[in-house]
Amino acid sequence: MMNIPFLDLKAQYRTIKDEVHAAINKVIENTAFAGGPFVAAFEEEFAKFCGTGQAIGVGNGTDALWMALVALGIGAGDEVITTPNTFIATAEAISLAGATPVFVDIEEITHNMNPAEIERAITNKTKAIIPVHLFGQPADMDPIMVIAQKHGLHVIEDACQAHGAEYKGRRAGSIGIAGCFSFYPGKNLGAYGEGGGIVTNDDALAAKMRMFRDHGQARKYYHDIIGWNARLDGIQGAVLSVKLKYLNNWNDARRKHAAAYTKGLATVEGIIVPMEMEYARHVYHIYAVRVKERDKFMAYLNGKGIACGIHYPVPLHLQKAYSFMNKGPGSFPIAEKCAAEYVSLPMFAELTDEQVTYVVDQIKEYYA
Repeated sequence: MMNIPFLDLKAQYRTIKDEVHAAINKVIENTAFAGGPFVAAFEEEFAKFCGTGQAIGVGNGTDALWMALVALGIGAGDEVITTPNTFIATAEAISLAGATPVFVDIEEITHNMNPAEIERAITNKTKAIIPVHLFGQPADMDPIMVIAQKHGLHVIEDACQAHGAEYKGRRAGSIGIAGCFSFYPGKNLGAYGEGGGIVTNDDALAAKMRMFRDHGQARKYYHDIIGWNARLDGIQGAVLSVKLKYLNNWNDARRKHAAAYTKGLATVEGIIVPMEMEYARHVYHIYAVRVKERDKFMAYLNGKGIACGIHYPVPLHLQKAYSFMNKGPGSFPIAEKCAAEYVSLPMFAELTDEQVTYVVDQIKEYYA
């Protein structure tokens, strides 16, 4: 029996160990711990990678979403449209900005925001739309941008799971007014601790966010706005610079593993595999299949040494934290149906062909 972890950060670390140690030592020798030149260098590299003019390193992905909203002047009395099929940070950022999240249902095939549902959710209080590029596949951005333009709304991309993903040849994060990323350790581009980033082509917005992350100061002790402490650590900036060079190769490896899973499971009745849309380049942060009797399925795989996850078991409108919205079961049926069936299979660049084959074989055996 094989033992296959859901994620293996040590396997990745072993391939870049010497470079990472050298980068961290450089930061320590320069005592550039909070912000500073190593963060600035990473920001330049990441903006180039995303095809945007600016990148701003921040404390985490939640900071990124929150700061983008605050910098756009979105707050009390405003509404922001997003999806209930995401990690809670998407809605938290809206709530913490003082605005109200308004959910729309998802497309069953992509698991992303359904553009056809957006217009009926728009009110005179709506100020922005946050599509989520869930699991590493971009949402269908063209119709979302058309609707936003028609109604004068900002589009902020939640690209926290989509580092290097593409929509019609454009990198995730580069299409809306701002794109927000998490560099949580398990992400396709993960720091060695907490980290986040925002990309934009709007220089004035970038300047505002740079001030906001540093207590509202453009120069030390002169505070033009009420800001926050959301700086990216120097060590994280240096680590991310090392890892960014490998990201395209790591994403290619994930896509190869995903293709092998999809091909191997295509004929298995009872399991729905993820589908890459023709407009997208999916980077498979998560490879989520859908099954009935999930607990039984997962228990079987665990018994065979295969670690799995669930992303995410409870849609946001059914979370206790958002019970005040009074959106009970049945409010967003597609999101609820998918959430009840998701199982995330092992997915990381360093998976071996043998490991992928073993997972496929065990699933086939389960259904046989």
